[in-house]
Amino acid sequence: MSEKSNVEADIEFNQEGKRVRKIKSFVLREGRLTKGQQRAMDELFSTMGLEFQREFYDLDEVFERAAPKVLEIGFGMGKSLAEQASCERNIDFVGIEVHKPGVGACLLLAEEYELTNLKVIHHDAVEIIDYAIADHSLDKIQIFFPDPWHKKKHHKRRIVQTEFCQKLHKKLKPGGVLHLATDWENYAEYMLEVLVPMAEYENLSENGDYVPRPDSRPLTKFEQRGHRLGHGVWDLQFKAI
Repeated sequence: MSEKSNVEADIEFNQEGKRVRKIKSFVLREGRLTKGQQRAMDELFSTMGLEFQREFYDLDEVFERAAPKVLEIGFGMGKSLAEQASCERNIDFVGIEVHKPGVGACLLLAEEYELTNLKVIHHDAVEIIDYAIADHSLDKIQIFFPDPWHKKKHHKRRIVQTEFCQKLHKKLKPGGVLHLATDWENYAEYMLEVLVPMAEYENLSENGDYVPRPDSRPLTKFEQRGHRLGHGVWDLQFKAI
């Protein structure tokens, strides 16, 4: 398996023309695709995928209907996202994932479930948010089990940061929901530290911290195993105001 770190590799230029290093929240590990995943990328992505572009997608046009829109950032191998789309066919889902095997696996599930309400993007989520998602176009954004970067010196690589959450707020409709979930208690606490002070959001937890797992988030086999072993999972939901 080859490994390429994309965490701090990108160099950009600011408005003054100075070189700045852009921190990324992932390390790209591109393992080999299975034959099925490769077939999915070759045959299914053209109709079920969206290419990165530097202009806003018209999501109603993409899905050929007006319906609530949900964006998931970092869907992994796509099982949870595909199951959610299968159970809620009245909602349109867009999933972003940088790892090609995960994109291929999600496409295979979408084919198996005969989904017409799911599109996938194989690209960096930050650039998609910056360039391709229109403001106030999403009903929900979900980030489930992102890399916790548990060492303190790596916390700057966590995707949940104030600046990024401000960008996400702009993409949500008024009243839209940002839904986060993690199985690392320290990361859950960190997420609260980021979001609670932000005037753009209202915590939907009655206790001011976490919410019970909503039925809309499928319970994964990994999570079921964690429950049996006594591991916790923390869900956070914040409404855009």
